[in-house]
Amino acid sequence: MVGEGSPVLLLILSYLAGALTIISPCILPVLPFVFARAGQPFMRSGLPLLLGMAVTFAGVATLAAVGGSWAVQANSLGRAVALLILGVFGLLLALPALADRATRPIVRLGARLTEAAGPERTGDSFWASLLLGVATGLLWAPCAGPILGLVLTGAALNGATIGTSLLLLAYAAGAATSLALALLIGGRVFAAMKRSIRVGDWFRRSLGALVLLAVIAIALGLDTGLLTKLSLAGTSTVEQRLLDSFRVDDRLGQTSTLGDGPLEIEGELPPLTGATSWLNSAPLTRETLRGKVVLVDFWTYSCINCLRTLPYVKAWEQKYRAAGLVVIGVHAPEFAFEKDPDNVAKAARDLGVTYPVALDNNHAIWRAFDNRYWPAHYFIDGRGRVRYHHFGEGNYAESEKVIQRLLAENGHAVGDMRTVSVRTAGSSAAASWNDVRSPETYLGYVRGERFTSPGGFVRETAHDYVAPPQLPLNAWALSGRWLAGSEHASSQSAGARIVYRFHARDVHLVLGPSATGRRVRFRVTIDGKPPASDHGSDIDDAGNGTIEGQRLYQLVRQKGAVRERTFAIEFLDPGALGFAFTFG
Repeated sequence: MVGEGSPVLLLILSYLAGALTIISPCILPVLPFVFARAGQPFMRSGLPLLLGMAVTFAGVATLAAVGGSWAVQANSLGRAVALLILGVFGLLLALPALADRATRPIVRLGARLTEAAGPERTGDSFWASLLLGVATGLLWAPCAGPILGLVLTGAALNGATIGTSLLLLAYAAGAATSLALALLIGGRVFAAMKRSIRVGDWFRRSLGALVLLAVIAIALGLDTGLLTKLSLAGTSTVEQRLLDSFRVDDRLGQTSTLGDGPLEIEGELPPLTGATSWLNSAPLTRETLRGKVVLVDFWTYSCINCLRTLPYVKAWEQKYRAAGLVVIGVHAPEFAFEKDPDNVAKAARDLGVTYPVALDNNHAIWRAFDNRYWPAHYFIDGRGRVRYHHFGEGNYAESEKVIQRLLAENGHAVGDMRTVSVRTAGSSAAASWNDVRSPETYLGYVRGERFTSPGGFVRETAHDYVAPPQLPLNAWALSGRWLAGSEHASSQSAGARIVYRFHARDVHLVLGPSATGRRVRFRVTIDGKPPASDHGSDIDDAGNGTIEGQRLYQLVRQKGAVRERTFAIEFLDPGALGFAFTFG
């Protein structure tokens, strides 16, 4: 389930989350480049550095939201150039004698960079600082955390807009503000230290060493690997709390108010135009639905929350169809494979969905409703007015009472007022919420968090990954040869593995074959052993299963006490696509 909140609150949230990055370990590689300007005039040195850093970050992240993988590849080249520039900068700071022995062009470059760090430079220090800020901004994206994921998800669903760039810029501005304060404080400390003998040379050499360490850390991927581990219990928790507190739709808008009086009118039924195709029905319109009570269900077939809600939606449709209820499933895809009409049609058949389904591949209906969630239920009366809504799982009895009341208002009293009794199994069974301590986790690099393979993601390139011997809770890693894509990881050889340290009763993984018709065998272990009675519905007690299509697979359902454990899946054949973990 995804929510975005109001624009103003999200801007505030993005700014505050950016300000908090100063206490995040993942920003440590950036700090030496910032503190290298300590003690210099802020307006000519520190400010242009921070401006270049913030604007470059926002620009690159916006391109990623708009352009996809090509923008990421371009940024990878930019990072390499930035690392080279900053590496030279660090060497010249740490080893002044090197400049004397270097070739003339390097000496000239060193003179410009090192002199720009001193107050005697007035002509081009602004531009030198701005250049260093641009280079630093190219290295900064790993610190964005959940905010960047939220913004990029919103861009994917609602289209990249000026709002996308504003949110990214607000995040960057928040970080720049906290770094500016640190720089000003550091400048005062440096000014006091300069009164001591030879402290300037010591400070210069120390900064140079820190810059070089930062360059090495970034080049080795430690900024997204080791530092991500350090951040797991740090600002990510704080950012998530901020996200939760400002996401008003999650807490206050999940359900309408259901009182004893008439249901409130929340607006008119938006148009149902824009669907790319329909299943089980000709296209429906507001006009053809007049006089009917309508339930609009936003879902997607690999969404675990939707799958757990679906049995109730089907039961309502069957029970109240004769009384005038029309259920419309609006299939709004999250992943690319969910846009394939054949995939959706097969999923609808397998799931027993017989009511009309609008394939909203371009999220046109999603935007018309201003929707932000999977699943989302909107209840429409016979006059075409939205009278109630509910986001997420639960509140099934209340939702059914709304259907009964709207049917009664429409002149179709319901004889049997008892709520439906639904038996669920497999993936559709209700989650054990008291045991769920692991979050939804994406395997693509755009939204991939808590990834702990040394070196981090090697984007859009086949790479041999190694899984650490021990993982902290909710960390995951790849082992073997994989290609990390924007929304999935693709196994390139037999024996490739995914490892996840989790705490939940159920483990689900959205999987698919890399080619239509391909079958990919896999084997699951829990703490290094076959799952036995803890196996999910898509594997046997030995942990064996087969990928036969692109969908959500239930791999673990623990029968005994739920505790922290290590999940591993090994693909016995190449060509597996892994998209996202969900837990229940």
